[in-house]
Amino acid sequence: MRIAMLHNRLRIEEEMLLDALEDLGAEVVAIDLRRTSFDLMNGEDWRQYDLVIDRSLSLTSSLTATRIIEVYGVRCMNPSHSIELCSDKLRTSIELERAAIPTPRVMIATSPEAALTAIEEHGYPVVLKPTIGSWGRLVARVNDRDAAEALLEHRSTLGSAQQGVFYIQEHIDKPGRDLRVFVVGGEAIAAISRSSDHWLTNTARGAEAHGLPLTPELADLGQRAAACVGSDVAAIDLLECPQRGLLVNEINHSMEFRNSISTTGVEIPRLIAEHALRIAGATSGKRRQEGALV
Repeated sequence: MRIAMLHNRLRIEEEMLLDALEDLGAEVVAIDLRRTSFDLMNGEDWRQYDLVIDRSLSLTSSLTATRIIEVYGVRCMNPSHSIELCSDKLRTSIELERAAIPTPRVMIATSPEAALTAIEEHGYPVVLKPTIGSWGRLVARVNDRDAAEALLEHRSTLGSAQQGVFYIQEHIDKPGRDLRVFVVGGEAIAAISRSSDHWLTNTARGAEAHGLPLTPELADLGQRAAACVGSDVAAIDLLECPQRGLLVNEINHSMEFRNSISTTGVEIPRLIAEHALRIAGATSGKRRQEGALV
């Protein structure tokens, strides 16, 4: 099997995946998108691959590359439509609602005035998020009207066009942690909790990860969430609501896992690599079949 891995920086996760793929017998090439261009009229260089794995840190690079590579007829993991859904919190929330998956209440406004009205009608506190972003950046808990007015003005004045969409989420009084379920090939494989004294519990902001038993409820919610956005591989973030139980908060299409291997005892990169080879094998078999029919 010939597999390409897209990246713009080889982190520990990408090195682990490359090693796992090679251990399984794949011929794998790491492609730095910072040094790559695409000819829309000629995709022969890409058609040599049975699968392209996207691990770029840049959302723009990921979407651009996977959209073009799919036009060449090459399978990507994750597909571009899944990356689009996962990377946009509004689109993620819409898909979760469509699939009747429990999630925090979300209100959307396209002006600071409408956003303030929505916040006041809901009641404080609420969480204000950019629709596109990661690692907890620009996520704010809004505790009162003064804070709401200041944050809404700052975002509308200083932010990009993206900041003109005000994504207002119900604040969940979680017990000092959130939960994450790793899903590979439609199957939940591991779970962790992320604990912090800060209300934001991203490991990128210093939260501490611990292994967590993968209960049937966690597995079911994780698998349903990954399926509703069409992900081959995803990390599902959940919140524990005192009143409603587990709620799916966000879906990550290109998750980090270096600190979750020892905490869970699960060889996450190996399982991702095995699934990649299953996809590549199916793709290769389909190509051979199509060639025989021509």
